[in-house]
Amino acid sequence: MATRNYRSEYDNYQGTPEQIKKRAGRVKARRVMEKTGSATKGDGKDVDHIKPMRSGGTSTKGNLRMRSKSANRSDNK
Repeated sequence: MATRNYRSEYDNYQGTPEQIKKRAGRVKARRVMEKTGSATKGDGKDVDHIKPMRSGGTSTKGNLRMRSKSANRSDNK
């Protein structure tokens, strides 16, 4: 079995400006929920965007909710 080249993955995908911007949006959403007390570090939940970012949603409090990982990831493509 070949070993996974994480450096190459980062350089070719995760390190692209587009992916960095998307990751920053996800981190911002989590921080918004932590400030309101809806999320805590290590709670095992995901922040769900009611209107997905890919459809023009934002990371504002009104568009965010906390969901279990399994629920959130099962209906997001």
